[in-house]
Amino acid sequence: MNQTEILTVQDIIKLVSTFYSKVQDDELLAPIFNAVIQENWEKHLEKMIRFWQTVLLEEHTYFGSPFPPHSRLPITSLHFERWVSIFNQNIDEHFTGAKAEESKWRASKMAQLFQTKIAYHQKFETDALF
Repeated sequence: MNQTEILTVQDIIKLVSTFYSKVQDDELLAPIFNAVIQENWEKHLEKMIRFWQTVLLEEHTYFGSPFPPHSRLPITSLHFERWVSIFNQNIDEHFTGAKAEESKWRASKMAQLFQTKIAYHQKFETDALF
C-alpha cells in the first residue's frame, strides 16, 4: 500500500477519482448516483475535486451549496453509512496524515448533517400533505 499525505490538488484528484470509482461499483450506491449523474460523471468529479480542494487545502475553488442537490434523493441512513464506509476505506487505502484524518471527520459530519436535513425535509413534506 502506497499511502501519501493529502497536500496538493493532485492528491485531491486521486482521492476523488478512487473514491467515486468505488461508488460506481457499489451495489447500493451506484444506482442512486448513476440515476442522477447519468453521463455527467466527468462534470461531477470536477465539482467534487473543487469541493475537497476548498475544504482540505483551503484553496477556494468551489462555490456553491452542496446540500440542495441531495435534498430529494431517495436515500436512507443505510446509504449514508455505506458512503462513509467507502470514503474511509478509500482514505485509509491511499492516504495518511492529518489531512487524511480531517477528510474522514469532515465526510462523517457532512453525512450526519445531510441525513438530518433530508429527514427534516421529508417530514416537512409529509406533514404538509395533511
